Amino acid sequence: MPLNRRELVLGAVGGSLLAAGVARAADAWPSKPIRIVVPYPPGGSSDIIARSVSQPLAEALRQNVIVENRAGANGNLGADLVAKAPGDGYTLLLCDVGALAISPSVYTRLSFDPSKDLRGVTMLAYSPHLLVVHPSVPASNLRELVALSKKSDLNFAVTATGSAPHLAGVALERASGAHWQYVPYKGGIQAVQDTVGGQTQILMNGMLATLPMVQSGKLKVLGVSKATRMPLIGNVPTIAEQGVPGFESGTWQGVLVPRGTPDAVVQRLSKELVTIIRSADIRSRLAGQGAEVVTMAPAEQEQFFEKERARWAKVVAAAQIKLD
Repeated sequence: MPLNRRELVLGAVGGSLLAAGVARAADAWPSKPIRIVVPYPPGGSSDIIARSVSQPLAEALRQNVIVENRAGANGNLGADLVAKAPGDGYTLLLCDVGALAISPSVYTRLSFDPSKDLRGVTMLAYSPHLLVVHPSVPASNLRELVALSKKSDLNFAVTATGSAPHLAGVALERASGAHWQYVPYKGGIQAVQDTVGGQTQILMNGMLATLPMVQSGKLKVLGVSKATRMPLIGNVPTIAEQGVPGFESGTWQGVLVPRGTPDAVVQRLSKELVTIIRSADIRSRLAGQGAEVVTMAPAEQEQFFEKERARWAKVVAAAQIKLD
């Protein structure tokens, strides 16, 4: 047998054995606890979703599932941890996929590349941003808020510099002609709490985490960043209806894993998570809090990520937002 042919045969055999080994590893998965990393503080939209699916996922996989909050650097600390974890299906990232798509444009240096180091599993839910103000703010709609912003100093709370709510606020400010000062926080809960307390006057944040404060009267809602109105909050108009045509933003909670994770594991995770999030109990519970169940196949989620990355890159460039 010529040497080159022999090498080809051995290479093919080796490749087959490697593929068989990967298949066996995927079949044996999971054989130990799985952790879902939420790269934000407890109480936000991603944390709420993670804790909603963790127990049903544990039951489906017959393995413990632990939710771990790793907040910092606008979600990039936890995302970096997952991006550099072994691709074995035991470390998942549940985050705002849209916010993750913003990071490459905002940060001059990232220790990981979301497109190259992570791969999509599925989207889980969409929650529009609510435009809310402290009850003392004398404005009942966007037009009045814009007019007020031109003659009074208004502080706009942002969950983190370069976050999706921050860029939504920037896009709204530029499109409406408003003027406000941005006050950055390290997470959505702190931003909500300070707006409730009156230290800041304006906030845009995911409906899932903000609606309870609206329902209790601690915050006043002026608009919703969805294409259509939401009966859950009564007759509140969309931002698009109030002079900013086409305006739509929100948080998109989804699951990602390290890029090297085997296809069989990704497909199993996707199947189980889609079944769980679509269950009548969880769907109803999330709907009552303002979140809409939205699922995507792994490839569809990655396409969504790239579209969001291109979309927000334009906003970042126009606003000249850059962080080290």
